[in-house]
Amino acid sequence: MVVKIGIIKSGNIGTSPVIDLILDERADRPNIDVRLVGSGAKMNPEQVEEVVPKIADFDPDFCIFISPNPGAPGPAKARELLSEADTPAIIIGDAPGLGKKDEMIEQGLGYIIVKADPMIGARRELLDPTEMASFNSDIIKVLAATGAYRLVQKTIDGVIAAVEAGEEIELPQIAITAEKAVEAAGFENPYAKAKAYAAYEIAEKVADLDLKGCFMVKEMEKYVPIVAAAHEMASAAAKLAVEAREIEKANDSVCRTPHMGDGSVGAKTALISKPE
Repeated sequence: MVVKIGIIKSGNIGTSPVIDLILDERADRPNIDVRLVGSGAKMNPEQVEEVVPKIADFDPDFCIFISPNPGAPGPAKARELLSEADTPAIIIGDAPGLGKKDEMIEQGLGYIIVKADPMIGARRELLDPTEMASFNSDIIKVLAATGAYRLVQKTIDGVIAAVEAGEEIELPQIAITAEKAVEAAGFENPYAKAKAYAAYEIAEKVADLDLKGCFMVKEMEKYVPIVAAAHEMASAAAKLAVEAREIEKANDSVCRTPHMGDGSVGAKTALISKPE
């Protein structure tokens, strides 16, 4: 059986660029087929109303909607549309989505909230295309090396397995904390685990500063240093995350979980070995 997954991207968080790729990293997984629709950088209700219904043409077994702040007007409209559809749906969002988790449950939607997927410092005095790309690369590094992406992958793979088995889908309800991320990462060295934990916690705090700099502070001379500091924190978190993985490399204990030829998930640590 081939499981059909529809993914709707609206706006961008650090998980958005790789959400489809972590499910099929070698583009040869035989048991899934994925289609994407998206509204680009904008995530207003009018864009969402246009793109969400398009995923129905693919007739997916389940859908994923990924965006910043699931409580914002556009994502809220997407949740409304998805809750009215017959297809099971999972919302993936950043920390502000925690405030809407009860509402998502009432709507019959699953959710994955990635707490260390922070909003960007969206002030024109700081944010040009280069700064935007650099920030996102730092956050991608943090979420990859700390184990957050692996937990997202594992969670969605569980839904895929349920569809394959003909079972009723149990939609996830999970907020990814530092503890959950580093556990999924499978660190063997305690110093590596500590560095990854620190990286995740710092990335969480980036959102607090960017929120302050983007919406709470009005004077340009004050908000520019705040959002610039948030981006420096993201860079520092990325460095810690890389250091954590380098420690595991030195011990030849990097946990790898590739998808196998039948679509299942394998595991290995030693570099010169085959996954099982």
